[in-house]
Amino acid sequence: MKYDYLIVGAGLFGAVFAHEKAKEGKNVLVIDKREHVAGNIYTENRMGINVHKYGAHIFHTSDKEVWDYVNEFAEFNNYINSPVAVYKDELYNLPFNMNTFSKMWNIRTPKEAKEIIEKQAGEEVARIKKEKGSDEFEPANLEEQALSLAGRDIYEKLVKGYTEKQWGRDCTELPSFIIKRLPMRFVYDNNYFNDRYQGIPMGGYTALVEKLLLMGKNDEMPSLPGTITVKTGVDYYDFVKMEGNTPAEPFESVNGDSFDKILFTGMIDEFFGYKLGTLEYRSLRFETEDLPEVDNYQGNAVVNYTEREIPYTRIIEHKHFEYGQGKGTIITREYPANWKHGDEPYYPMNDDKNNKLYADYVDMAKEYPNILFGGRLGQYKYYNMDQVIRAALDMAREQ
Repeated sequence: MKYDYLIVGAGLFGAVFAHEKAKEGKNVLVIDKREHVAGNIYTENRMGINVHKYGAHIFHTSDKEVWDYVNEFAEFNNYINSPVAVYKDELYNLPFNMNTFSKMWNIRTPKEAKEIIEKQAGEEVARIKKEKGSDEFEPANLEEQALSLAGRDIYEKLVKGYTEKQWGRDCTELPSFIIKRLPMRFVYDNNYFNDRYQGIPMGGYTALVEKLLLMGKNDEMPSLPGTITVKTGVDYYDFVKMEGNTPAEPFESVNGDSFDKILFTGMIDEFFGYKLGTLEYRSLRFETEDLPEVDNYQGNAVVNYTEREIPYTRIIEHKHFEYGQGKGTIITREYPANWKHGDEPYYPMNDDKNNKLYADYVDMAKEYPNILFGGRLGQYKYYNMDQVIRAALDMAREQ
């Protein structure tokens, strides 16, 4: 069959792009090597609970167009992300706010909190300058940056261990730009995000993506002038006729399908056979446990563990995302991991070296005007979900 577009990856970027092209009357084929759609926002229902299989995803945005767009495909609840941090036997509210400061220092007012933070941060800056024998302060690493912003207590209890687990390196070995600022809120408000709109799609993210991809038959499914065909369990590298590391032109599948253009949402360096080198990522490992006899494991959807000695960064209790009641719960422990070929890449390592390599791949991609690169892997950028949708909408309108 002849298609206008082959979209490689049935995640959020690919699904939005496919939907927009079908609205224009285009015929689109979407393939994904996994056996399901929705990429890393995939949710599966077990024990009546929508489980976020690849880590917690909380939708939040201040982009009204994007908010209105997702609400065409799902009804969102009013979930507010209010994580809790555990340090040894102490519990703290996140983000850093007056509840955090009150618990840490037994204080009540913003004035008291600001004075403590400024005093501790000033002492750390003075110490670092003295050790370096300099009158100027220029943070040499993440530790110095964080200490200069938050002081010793917040850094030691809530930043250091968590960050070192997340990146797999000591804070003294991490560049300072990773933490450009540490948001301090001098109000008693545990809402983690500042965005105007926030929530979880009722029924899970998979249903939202399936509706974008016109999967299933029901009265609510939009009728579009174009078509979307979805094939899961299909590896792009086995599906498309190749010439060396890139698809042969004209674009065809091994089954005889043809495509005018390709949108690739996988790793851009893999697309080119790592010809210029390999981009670096951090990965994650998930350990999910069904607890059918436990009604409520931790009392919150997200609990962070900030000690480096505890190997996981957080525990997710999925039922709390949708205010689940009743017997049984499911939890997931999230372990940061070094990435290697064959692992799932989650977080681009956007340091100068990797960004330069990505830019070189972008230059190489200019030789292929009918191949587009999108999403977190194709554009080597950490995206929140609303940013994925915005980028996909913008790209669809430009094509």
